[in-house]
Amino acid sequence: MFDTPLTELIGTEYPILGGTMMDLSTPPFVAATSEAGALGIIASAMYPDSYKDYRDAIHQVRNATDKPFAVNINLFPMMRKLDNVKYVNIAADEGVRIIETSGFAPPEDVVSAIKGHGMIWLHKCVGVRYACKAESMGADGVTIVGYENGGATGNLNVATLILVPSTIDAVKVPVIGGGGVVDGRTMLAVLSLGAAGVIVGTRLMLSEECPLHRNVKEALLSATELDTDVIMRSVGFAHRIWMNTPARKIAEIEESKGNLEDLLPLASGWAAKKMYEMGDTEAGTVSCSQGVGLIHDIKPVRKIIADMVSEAGRIHEALAL
Repeated sequence: MFDTPLTELIGTEYPILGGTMMDLSTPPFVAATSEAGALGIIASAMYPDSYKDYRDAIHQVRNATDKPFAVNINLFPMMRKLDNVKYVNIAADEGVRIIETSGFAPPEDVVSAIKGHGMIWLHKCVGVRYACKAESMGADGVTIVGYENGGATGNLNVATLILVPSTIDAVKVPVIGGGGVVDGRTMLAVLSLGAAGVIVGTRLMLSEECPLHRNVKEALLSATELDTDVIMRSVGFAHRIWMNTPARKIAEIEESKGNLEDLLPLASGWAAKKMYEMGDTEAGTVSCSQGVGLIHDIKPVRKIIADMVSEAGRIHEALAL
């Protein structure tokens, strides 16, 4: 029922991508996502200090699953410059056949490396013009996420319901849609817009395998669709996050025209990592979609994906009567 141009392209059982999550997309979590029939994606930016650790992460995923998985190349501005061509080359050396880029338009050298190795290239972005640019550079598929999305939202403020069909009308390659996809209803809704697949982040973050501290997971289970907001617009890095105390302080600093140096102690990756690992829900910030209000339990990745596909199938059959 859910065989699409995306499943044909990347070889997964279901047309579902697991959202890449900095500091959380560990090999066991990635492998669990792939084993469940979706596409697990390694976050290469998690390994800035050791290419050996990056290779080891690829090996760990491959040892845990024989299903397809990918490597994400982070193109957002970072305090430490990453050699993304090196990441691509290592992935190719290790037999990874799918690369996801996310963020700004990929540099020519990164694209040349991906295409030179004959890898499948998916580009994740937040606007039609960016999807068109990626297609013109040779992307095999584009992921487009709307304003509901957890994490990077861009500044266009276009919701998924409009953004996905607008992108489909503008490009010829398969389109993966996201932004609030957390269950079978939202999955089928995006596929009904003409998308070849969906990307799922926040729902998988509240899985047993995600290495997010249980305290944070429990706090997010209590959140509603009103408990997220977009911050960091003032520094060109708009992100939708769960509005805890640090997030509200960031919003206040932005409102008072504070600068990046004022924001960094609250928005840094180190603060988030402390939150993820130690369970201090007020230590940092965590990306989260508006769909968090529809999530009411923590369960294994395999069960999340199976339930999502089953519910989407039931609704599809009911609508066909």
